[in-house]
Amino acid sequence: MRRLGALAAVSILLNVCVAAAQTLPELFQKAKAQVKGESWQNALKTLSLLEAEASKPGNESARAQLAAPLAFYRGVCEANLGNAEKARMEFAAFLLLQPNASMDPSMYSKKAIAAFQASRTNAAPPVDDGGPSVFQAFQEFKLPPNPGEAVNASWADGPIRWIMTAEEKRRWAELMPGSDWQDFADQFWEARNPQPGSPDNAFKTAFERRVAYADANFIQAEGTRGSLTDRGMVFVLLGPPSYVGRKPMRSGEDVNDAAGLSRVGSRAESYLQRALTLAGEPAGSTGTLATDAFLGPGTRVMDTDPSWREVWHYRKELLPGSLGYQQVDVEFITRKGYGVAVLQRDPTALATLDAARFRRLSP
Repeated sequence: MRRLGALAAVSILLNVCVAAAQTLPELFQKAKAQVKGESWQNALKTLSLLEAEASKPGNESARAQLAAPLAFYRGVCEANLGNAEKARMEFAAFLLLQPNASMDPSMYSKKAIAAFQASRTNAAPPVDDGGPSVFQAFQEFKLPPNPGEAVNASWADGPIRWIMTAEEKRRWAELMPGSDWQDFADQFWEARNPQPGSPDNAFKTAFERRVAYADANFIQAEGTRGSLTDRGMVFVLLGPPSYVGRKPMRSGEDVNDAAGLSRVGSRAESYLQRALTLAGEPAGSTGTLATDAFLGPGTRVMDTDPSWREVWHYRKELLPGSLGYQQVDVEFITRKGYGVAVLQRDPTALATLDAARFRRLSP
C-alpha cells in the first residue's frame, strides 16, 4: 500500500527547491510538521501561505508539483476538524491528480480515512474509450505558418475582441485607416507583454496558438471561424479544461439540470500538472492524460441528435488567480431552435471569463 504520509515529499522538495524560492520547501516542511503534530488549524494557514507563494510569477512549476499534496493535507486537516464535506472535496481534488493512491491507516485518523474512502467511492470510474483529449490534441497541435491576425479594418472584429478592453475598443473605433492601425496593434500587444521590450511576447504566442486550435476544431457553421464561437471564446480565454462532460438531452429536460456530468467521458488523472506543463512549464509530471470522450480534434456537433449538454470543468489551478472558486463549470447547450453549443450565461462562468480576459497567458 502506498504511504501518503511521505507523498513523494523528497522528490517534490528537490524539484521545488530548484524551481521556486527557498521559502516554498520551508513552508512545505512546516505544514507537514504541523499535520504530524495534529495542529490542524495552523497547518491549514501554512498550506494557504504555501499556495499563495506558489501562485506568484516564476513559481509555476512548483505550483503544479504542489497541487496534489496541498489538496491531500488540506483533506487530512479538514477531516480532523470535523469538516467532513470539505475533507471529501479536498480528497476528491487529490484523487483527480493521483487516482491510484491509497492511505495508510496506521498514519492517519479514522476520520481522515473515512473521508478519503468516501471520496474514492463517490468518484466515477475512469473512462478509457481511446478518444483523443483536448489536452492531448492541444499539446500536439502545430501552429500553421504565419499565425496571427492581419491588422486591417476587421482586426478588432476577430478573436482579438475577446481580450480587448472597452477603452481599447473605443480608441480603435476612432482611428483613421492606415498606419494608425498597426501602431495601435503594436501597442496593444506590448501592453500585454510579460517582458516589456522583448520581441518574444509569450502572451501573444499563447493567444495565437489558442486561436489557431479553436479555428481548427470548433467550427460549427460554414464560413464561421471556430475561435468566434462560444466554445472558441472560452478556449481562447481559459485554455483546455480539466475535464469535459457531454450527454444527450431528453425531450423536456431542464436546460439548467447538469446532473451526471461531473465525470462523463473523463479520465482525469494527473491532468492539472500536465496542463500547467503545457502552459510553458518544465516537463516532469507523471500519470496519464485526461480523456474527454466527446471532445477532441475535429469534433463537430452531430446533426442526427441535435440536443446536447456539454460542460467544461475547470479546477482552480487553471483559473485566474484573483478568483476564489474551487472549480468553475462552463456549460454549452445544443438544441434545435436554440442554437449550437450556446454558452450558458451563469454568473460564476461569466465572472471567470471576465477575469481571464486581462490575465497573462503562457504559451
